Amino acid sequence: MRKARRLGRPFGWLWAAYGTSALGTWLAFGAFPLIAVQVLRAGPAEVAALSSVGAAVGAAVAVPLGPWVEFRRKRQVLIGADLVRCAALMTVPAAYALGALTFVQLLLVSVVVAAADITFRAASGAYLKTLLPAEDLLVANARFESTSWTATIIGPPLGGAAIGLLGPVATVAADAVSYLLSALGIRATGGQEPRSERREATHMRARDLLDGWRYILADATLRPLFFNTALFNGLVMAAQPLLAVLMLGRLGFAPWQYGLAFAAPSIGGLLGSRLAPPLVTRFGQRRILVAAGALRALWPLGLAFPGPGTGGLLLVMGVELGLIFCCGVFNPVCATYRLERTPTDRVARTLTAWAVTTRASTALLTALWGVLGALLGPRTAIALAGVLLLATPLLLPRGAAPFRLSASASSRESG
Repeated sequence: MRKARRLGRPFGWLWAAYGTSALGTWLAFGAFPLIAVQVLRAGPAEVAALSSVGAAVGAAVAVPLGPWVEFRRKRQVLIGADLVRCAALMTVPAAYALGALTFVQLLLVSVVVAAADITFRAASGAYLKTLLPAEDLLVANARFESTSWTATIIGPPLGGAAIGLLGPVATVAADAVSYLLSALGIRATGGQEPRSERREATHMRARDLLDGWRYILADATLRPLFFNTALFNGLVMAAQPLLAVLMLGRLGFAPWQYGLAFAAPSIGGLLGSRLAPPLVTRFGQRRILVAAGALRALWPLGLAFPGPGTGGLLLVMGVELGLIFCCGVFNPVCATYRLERTPTDRVARTLTAWAVTTRASTALLTALWGVLGALLGPRTAIALAGVLLLATPLLLPRGAAPFRLSASASSRESG
């Protein structure tokens, strides 16, 4: 039995912090829409705005933060982003207790949290690259990915039970506490991180705001990967609300069945993320990235064909299992390649540009597919998204530039 690679105490604290905040996020999954409907009596348009407008505005707010993060100590930025998310979320149970909670407050909190999420992701990638040697990045990203899917499996059921006992505001408070614990964990990583050197003066230059996109679009393999992930994630997420309408409405599934259809297949993500490092060692980074990226596009079309009853539920679970397994393999390999290909002094700006584009495209496509669902029906709109997803493998990198491999994978391919 192969012994797990040890990545050191600082990474252990970072990993624990990530797991804590991921669990908190999934405990509170769906809490804002539920609060909007049950507490504030919001309508469908307002509920949709919480996820689409909040994410889009949060992404826009995060644009100037990329260059700012680049020239700051990343550990301090991570702690700050966690504390901002904690403080913003804590205002919700506080306002609820005082009888002062409003929809505008929920929208503002969603914007702040979305912007802090993007900032945290950008800083965490840059911090990880300074914390570990290149040969350990894939193992680290695979552990983050497996932790994320584990939280996906156990978080929503626990959150549902907490909502049933204590109400939806309780899970928001738990999420806020998870960010506070995450900040403490990151602080415990210790060590002295050198400040990044500014090339010029103290002002943020206008071109700094676009440097992330400029670098991505100039790279022959990052560019297609960038468009692939933005389009794939956007189309997959755009179909989810329509699938909820189809399953919970026309097909008559109970809410617990709908939750089970997405929670149980998340075991595929856990399995895929555990297999990613040995697959890369065996076949090479480029082959696994392209293969997993192509295979994940084959599954979503199946979500247009479920019927009522057990057969329909099993079909959705099977499709989701295949999709999530492929994503579990693809995501850590993609994240590692992106870090390897990006110079250390550009990581924060590049990851910010990537996250902002993904969030914005997801919000735009979700709104567009909501209109298409109303015009064509949810099943037809889901099928259209599935057909378009079949074309996304054409955007995967295909030999434009060499992929950087681990030593073992390189020797295996050259042999």
